[in-house]
Amino acid sequence: MQSIQANNYFVHFNHNAYEALNKHLRENKYSNIFIIVDDQTNEYCLPKLLPIIETDLNIEIIEFEAGEANKNIETCIEIWKVLTELGADRKSLVINLGGGVVTDLGGFAASTFKRGVDFINIPTTLLSMVDASVGGKTGVDLGNLKNQIGVINVPQMVLVDTQYLETLPQTEMRSGLAEMLKHGLIYDAPYWRQFSDLKSIVFDELDQLIYRSVEIKNEIVIQDPTEKNIRKALNFGHTLGHAIEGYFLESEEKTTLLHGEAIAAGMILESYISLQKNLITAEEYREIKTIIKGIYDDIVFEENDIEPILELLIHDKKNEYGMIQFALIEGIGKIKINQSVENKLILEAFEDYKS
Repeated sequence: MQSIQANNYFVHFNHNAYEALNKHLRENKYSNIFIIVDDQTNEYCLPKLLPIIETDLNIEIIEFEAGEANKNIETCIEIWKVLTELGADRKSLVINLGGGVVTDLGGFAASTFKRGVDFINIPTTLLSMVDASVGGKTGVDLGNLKNQIGVINVPQMVLVDTQYLETLPQTEMRSGLAEMLKHGLIYDAPYWRQFSDLKSIVFDELDQLIYRSVEIKNEIVIQDPTEKNIRKALNFGHTLGHAIEGYFLESEEKTTLLHGEAIAAGMILESYISLQKNLITAEEYREIKTIIKGIYDDIVFEENDIEPILELLIHDKKNEYGMIQFALIEGIGKIKINQSVENKLILEAFEDYKS
């Protein structure tokens, strides 16, 4: 697969990815290498990566416990301390090997340590391949507020090796699929409709679907790297999805949701809002709701869940001038940003989701 040119870096794929990595190591005089992993990627992915790296530099492994609950400033502080204790300097290289939590947190830690050291992202989940590791967003959560603290800072490169997907459970694959569905809904209607029959997709086709998803996100980000305009399109499904995810993460009575599960529900809810604002047809809404509900289990929302979810919307980082901002679809494959939505319509969307 041909590498994709992003803003000041490349996304490399499969075998070409490791050739690019080793070439980069030969051409840059790094002092040492630190690989940030969680306990899952340390066990399942690191053994594949280490024999491929061609270097005489000292390599140190920094591990933290997997899960969104650990994507916080406390974990980041521990990583900074370990980097310091192990002699990291301005010429160190950080390699983030893992899913979105690892690439977000590791990228933020690298971007802020000694005012910034080089880092490379190697995503190992479908979600991080098509979304979290592309575009330069790094950061951590603040309590149950998703990605509230962070910076936009691009990696030296992103290496996508789809063989890592063989280590993933189906739940994680479905989680990543949500971002791919989103890319079709906001940008490419024919791409969206390729997912109408998932059973017919084989692994080789999945590689091409991942490639196209990275292309779509990259095409949007190149136009608007700092999310002042069209990049807001990527927030479709995330305004409500992040609030749902944050609420279920913090609630002791709820089972924590995977990111894609929450975003899938968010896309249905925000598609309903698009319908009520006459941006999509009833037929398009039925198509979206049917396909997404055919992939993901329904999330059970109790009566007393909705108000705290709405309260979390107030703190959404996408809000401007105290107004909750939505990116809504304007027909499948198109987007309309900076849309204000009244609470009454949001409540109606939750009622419709249950049906």
